[in-house]
Amino acid sequence: MSSSSSSNSGWIYDVFVSFRGEDTRKTFVSHLDAALSNAGINTFIDYRLEKGAEIVAQLVRAIQGSRMSLIVLSLDYASSRWCLDELVKVRQCDRTDGQMVVPIFYDVYPSDVRHQTGAFGERFKALVDKCLLQGMHHQCSSWRDALTTVANLAGCNSRNFRSDGELVDQIVEDIFRKLDMDLLTITEFPVGLESRVQQVIDFINHQSGRGCVVGIWGMGGSGKTTIAKFIYNQIRLRFKRRGFIEASNRGHIDLQEKLLSDVLRTKVKVHSIAMGISMIEKRFCGERTLIVLDDVTEFAQLKALCGNCKWIGVGSVVVITTRDVRLLKLLEVDYVYKMEEMDENESLELFSQHAFREEKPSEDFNELARNVVAYCGGLPLALEVLGSYLIKRTKKVWESVLLKLEKIPNYQVQKILRISFDGLSDPLEKDIFLDVCCFFIGKDRAYVTEILNGCGLCADIGITVLIERSLIKVEKNNKLGMHPLLREMGREIICESSRIEPGKRSRLWFQKDVLDVLTRNTGTEAIQGLSLKLRFTIKDCFEAYAFVEMKGLRLLQLDHVLLSGNYGYLSKQLRWVSWQGFALKYIPNNFDLKGVIAIDFKHSSLRLLWKKPQVLQCLKILNLSHSKYLIETPDFSGLPSLEKLILKDCPSLCKVHQSIGDLRDLLLINLKNCTSLSNLPREMYKLKSLKTLILSGCLKIDKLEEDIVQMESLTTLIAENIAVKQVPFSIVSSKSIGYISLCGYEGPLRILIPSIIWSWMSPRMNPLSRIHSIPGTSSLGPMDMQNNDLGDLALLFSNLSNQRSVLMQCDTKFQLSKQLGTILDFTKSELTSYTSQVLKHSLESYLIGIGSYAQGLNSLSRSISEGLATNESCDDFLPGDNYPHWLAYTGDGHSVYFTVPENCCMKGMTLCVVYLSTPENTATECLTSVIMVNYTKCNIQIFKRDTVISFNDVDWQCIISHLGLGDEVEIFVTFRHGLVVKKMAVYLMYGESVL
Repeated sequence: MSSSSSSNSGWIYDVFVSFRGEDTRKTFVSHLDAALSNAGINTFIDYRLEKGAEIVAQLVRAIQGSRMSLIVLSLDYASSRWCLDELVKVRQCDRTDGQMVVPIFYDVYPSDVRHQTGAFGERFKALVDKCLLQGMHHQCSSWRDALTTVANLAGCNSRNFRSDGELVDQIVEDIFRKLDMDLLTITEFPVGLESRVQQVIDFINHQSGRGCVVGIWGMGGSGKTTIAKFIYNQIRLRFKRRGFIEASNRGHIDLQEKLLSDVLRTKVKVHSIAMGISMIEKRFCGERTLIVLDDVTEFAQLKALCGNCKWIGVGSVVVITTRDVRLLKLLEVDYVYKMEEMDENESLELFSQHAFREEKPSEDFNELARNVVAYCGGLPLALEVLGSYLIKRTKKVWESVLLKLEKIPNYQVQKILRISFDGLSDPLEKDIFLDVCCFFIGKDRAYVTEILNGCGLCADIGITVLIERSLIKVEKNNKLGMHPLLREMGREIICESSRIEPGKRSRLWFQKDVLDVLTRNTGTEAIQGLSLKLRFTIKDCFEAYAFVEMKGLRLLQLDHVLLSGNYGYLSKQLRWVSWQGFALKYIPNNFDLKGVIAIDFKHSSLRLLWKKPQVLQCLKILNLSHSKYLIETPDFSGLPSLEKLILKDCPSLCKVHQSIGDLRDLLLINLKNCTSLSNLPREMYKLKSLKTLILSGCLKIDKLEEDIVQMESLTTLIAENIAVKQVPFSIVSSKSIGYISLCGYEGPLRILIPSIIWSWMSPRMNPLSRIHSIPGTSSLGPMDMQNNDLGDLALLFSNLSNQRSVLMQCDTKFQLSKQLGTILDFTKSELTSYTSQVLKHSLESYLIGIGSYAQGLNSLSRSISEGLATNESCDDFLPGDNYPHWLAYTGDGHSVYFTVPENCCMKGMTLCVVYLSTPENTATECLTSVIMVNYTKCNIQIFKRDTVISFNDVDWQCIISHLGLGDEVEIFVTFRHGLVVKKMAVYLMYGESVL
């Protein structure tokens, strides 16, 4: 345990013990001595010394050099001139040096010591009488004052404890507390620590007294140990039992012994792991305990120290630091704090404190300091190491160090970081790490996983392990990232294999090394990956023969590189080919790509992928984006495993091969900005595995087939700025699509359903042109109305899109009411209030006939027209029940309620809508649907706009078949654009009486 002990603070000893040997040595003091030693307290006890003049000098030095003095006041203490002289010296140090003094009243009363009375006083008086005879008046007076003073100090009284063992435990605990023996040494410059520590402490404080386990996770050098020490120092005094255990490089039994010994403050011997687990559980169970386990590297360590965690009782806290978050998940800790890199301001301050002993760099070093800080990437370890290395050095040295760091990383930093890499027991995980740090930083995780799986590296678990061990990270948009210093570490590991001959390294990425190998033909079978990125304006040409010896090459990345000669020289082990700016019109047939997982030929000059179809059984990803000369896709029959087809911004592409419909594993098609593409092959709609379809910017595509619903896995459809004018009806009935961007609609489909429905129900063209003769009513069974399910409504309206009407059956009146409210929200706009300004507009009527309505229609129409011409109010002119051919029911607003009469035979009905006319809004233009609600039978019938323009006999039969004598019915007529409906009436046309 690191502490602010005597050896670190100028003191010689932690504790000086003054006692009278005859009555305490064999029992109490020997026990106390062992306990203090076991607890790591540096103690001076004089019984080990022989008496003599030299001894006196040693004792004086020991007293003066101790942080604390323990005075064991026994009965015989007052009879020893030696002890009393020690007490006087201790008292002097207390006054002059601030030494702490703690009295231990061993079988004596503090009052007897204070007043020199009782048995203690008798022994003291005997000694004083003898000394006075020798003229030692001043010395006797000093003894008396010292005894009185020490007796007034707070101490321990043996009479208050059941045993010496209990007394000793209390003394050791008091010493730890008073001397801050377990106060841990932390960094000299705790920049940014307080806010980070507070997050963890806040969590601990909010546990309401229950036990908790907290994990601190991050890469090497990120400050995990520093934060853990800071937390320990902040909260340790709340706990009687506490310890800070460094777990790295310790065996399991050694760890158990260390934990027990430090927390119990006595040496403990453990003979087996099982015994250690049992001892930890028994000794700590029920105790408020604080334990920090620093730098845990394997789960077995946690099992040995924490067991099943049942002993972590109320109020106990365990803090674990590790580079491997999986250990924390396996232990099921309560909270994980992830270490993040320091921001730029914190980094500059921490570096400046070490390099300049100031919060900011001096002006003439400002730019150099910022360059070093940028190199460190917010890693505290690197900032401290480089800051301490550069302190008081010249600018020329600083510049030299920066140049050196570009070639060779700092050894001290790399030593710490490499622990994580060396801790990988699986060589496949090491290969994945090295591949990522050389070729795949910034690439999509799923993309990299596919490629490395194709290399046989088991990347699904491998990448997960590397993330858990803080060696790589997943950043925004699922891209793989890595701390710059870890990347340097990985590349340095590769360089170590062959400093002189780059052709013998496993991976090449540094341009100078790659150019050297390709121009001198020095490549070897050791090369597994090669990357050469040239500028757009530079296209160096190399011979394909330069690859002839690279038989193990599996990863190839070339940007704007020209290759001449026989492409058959390239490795047959290739799994990833990324060749931006590929200059040929076709991929040569002798370029063996049979094992390739991903082909990326962005910005290529390809016209066709191949002159004749190729069979690539393993190919999963094909990216030909920005290939401006590409005129058609390849024949896909030879690419059965293809999962992602990316042809973004290929302006000459005019044909997608019909064989695309045979790709059973295809997940993504991206045809964005393929401006010459005018249609999609019908076979494409058969892709049942497709999840994402992107057609944005395909200006000539003017139709999406209703068959798109066959794409049963499609979740995302993005088709902005294409010629399609109407969302296919089948889109809304899709069970998979979650997001669309089409015809001006963008967002989650579930939210857009109402707007899309409006576009179907109120088309811009003449409604009469949309009347179709499909008879019948689509019938929907009982539906769950509890949550106004949009999926159900989507089904309802998708049925309405290809039927004249739809019938919805509900189970209860409550469900009926809920569903009716939702449907009305979908199909009508908010009704405007009747204002004085609206009164200035004229009243108009609109008649809708259903079934056999002609018999009384002329008379009804004439009566309404005459009433409108002579009345300002619609309350007086609507005809009532005074005509032999109808029964009349009226209602205010946009609905009318009636009960089906029992004494007549209905032949039809006429709906009359009286509304306020404006130049902008007429009923013909604004009408959307007629909704008939049967409260008795709990059903709803909806007739869409093109139907209500022209009802027919079939429509009437649908209505009358669901109406019974005495049924309670309400009819709603819904409008858009804020049309104000004043009144509605329904006229039930009848023939002969049923009486």
